[in-house]
Amino acid sequence: MSQEIVLTGIKPTGKVHLGNYIAAIKPALAIAQERPCTALYFIADYHGLTFIQDRNEFNDLSYGIAATWLAIGLDPERVIFYRQSDVPEIFELSWILSCLTPKGLMNRAHAYKAALDTNQQLDVDPDTGVNMGLFTYPILMAADILLFQSDIVPVGKDQIQHVEIARDIAEAFNRNYGETFKMPNYLVDEHTAVIPGLDGRKMSKSYNNTIPLFETAENLKKLIGKIKTDSTPPHEPKEPDTSNIFSLYTHFATPDQIEAFRDQFRSGISWGDAKQELFRVVNAFLEQPREKYNDLIASPDQIDKILYEGAQKARALAAPLLNEVKQRIGRYR
Repeated sequence: MSQEIVLTGIKPTGKVHLGNYIAAIKPALAIAQERPCTALYFIADYHGLTFIQDRNEFNDLSYGIAATWLAIGLDPERVIFYRQSDVPEIFELSWILSCLTPKGLMNRAHAYKAALDTNQQLDVDPDTGVNMGLFTYPILMAADILLFQSDIVPVGKDQIQHVEIARDIAEAFNRNYGETFKMPNYLVDEHTAVIPGLDGRKMSKSYNNTIPLFETAENLKKLIGKIKTDSTPPHEPKEPDTSNIFSLYTHFATPDQIEAFRDQFRSGISWGDAKQELFRVVNAFLEQPREKYNDLIASPDQIDKILYEGAQKARALAAPLLNEVKQRIGRYR
């Protein structure tokens, strides 16, 4: 194994859409292909418990996320792919770290502060709807990161604070008990653009403007047909670099296809034809992954087997460090 550890967590929050694939899944998969490293990918299912307490929804979302990553190109033979809840060492370390984490640090966490701000605007009790899972979420994430001595944690800009908190907690432990944890670093793809949704705003479930990744071909075509465009008449030149259709197209087409599509925009193409071309390349890209995804969802035992095997690898990697932590806090003589 390479000494560099790269860790990516995937929280089951809903159906994966094109924006998730372009902004998160695609670059995360590329890391394991482009640099020599030990890559860990995990389904952060217990993080999802902070807001999902319906058993069926919880299971469906977890299996859906796992099937998505496997269908879209993650190779469990080349990386360590596991379900968070299958690695009990994470939760033992989380408790140890929580005993060293000042409450004030958690008070400054973005998710908790956002909940307080919302409650203030609604003029209700500040902690309405805030469970302890949400409040201590960054500590569990710190355990996810630190247990594997992660060097690199790819995140979006809104997740940088979680890695910084993990560093703060690691530093506190190291000061008290001696050098134990590595200092993880975050990796942000500065070139990741905002992926436009059906209405032109950022593609997001909260805006109800997404295109789910594994829709049927028929539904995919209908959704692409709903993408908002301007009133430029057919056959008049259009600027590709300001078009949401062209932007999405670039993430699924070949370089030659992109240049040809760019020429069509500048020569004049109707929005209907442009949407048809976008559907063609996206559907062609997703045909085989869609079939694999459906096969996996129909065989949850197969997903369980893959995740269990990955969890055994993860636990073998984690056990020595957890034993060291126990020795340092006085668990063993």
